[in-house]
Amino acid sequence: MSQEQQQIDPYINAFRGRFTSLMRWEHLDSFWETLRGQADDSWYIYAIGEPAPLATSSKQQLETFVTEIDALLRKEHEEDYCGIVYADDHDQPAFIKIFDPHNLGVSCGFSENPPLPGWVLSKMKPIDLENALRPANNRRRWWQKIFD
Repeated sequence: MSQEQQQIDPYINAFRGRFTSLMRWEHLDSFWETLRGQADDSWYIYAIGEPAPLATSSKQQLETFVTEIDALLRKEHEEDYCGIVYADDHDQPAFIKIFDPHNLGVSCGFSENPPLPGWVLSKMKPIDLENALRPANNRRRWWQKIFD
């Protein structure tokens, strides 16, 4: 996907939008309760690295995912704070990024190439983020010219 297409694609624009972290575990608990209270069949559950889902998940699948991802994050993110779940809105979420505790890189702050989240929950149909946000070939392979 070209830079121009990335700027036009609504999913990429939403993905690059403003997100705030759920810094404390108790904030995450409250957020999950809010999400469960709004759960319906309109959410896409996207595990980055897998094909982007073509259909939304059921309310039950969303609730099961939230339970399972919460357990995984608490087990594998060995910090006394959360800070790896980000939402576009903590009260009426439509886009949620969940970072993999084993692939954090610079998930907070500023980075030219921040890691992709491990999972994305969204009300928008996702696109393949790995392909859409991959650097152009000339950026990925510039160093190979040194050895030619």
